[in-house]
Amino acid sequence: MVKDRKPLILHRLQSTARLTRTALATRLLGYGFYAGQDAVMLQLAHEDGLSPSVLAKRLGVRPPTITKTISRLQTQGFVKKEGSTTDQRQAHIFLTETGNEAIKSIEKSIRKTEKDAMKGFDKKERKAFVKMLSRLEINLSAAELLRQTSPDDDHDDDDADDE
Repeated sequence: MVKDRKPLILHRLQSTARLTRTALATRLLGYGFYAGQDAVMLQLAHEDGLSPSVLAKRLGVRPPTITKTISRLQTQGFVKKEGSTTDQRQAHIFLTETGNEAIKSIEKSIRKTEKDAMKGFDKKERKAFVKMLSRLEINLSAAELLRQTSPDDDHDDDDADDE
């Protein structure tokens, strides 16, 4: 007989993240954006003229992925690629006028998705939730940094901080 397991936090986080991405992707598709394009657009809105390699690094994706995304955004008229004036091997990606106008649609989609996700939360609960998510990000970032610098990750201290 299989014992019923309580829902695990990580499972709930992954499920919520997946549902959030799906809801946002559905909204963005209405504006002609495909998965991942919004992140590239928002990075360029924050700092226009980034190279594909910088975009890939900031977004945590592989260079071929960013190349395909940039190519599609170019075809759609949202971005343009220009060669570097100092290094012809290097390219820089810029938002077009159409791309700049589309940023408002992306931001609106994000606000609406967030509003839907946070229905029923009061201001205090929202603030506490954001604080908890920030702590999770810090914890996981620290764990990732440790993993990268320490070859020995065989110890298991899952419950060390629970007491």
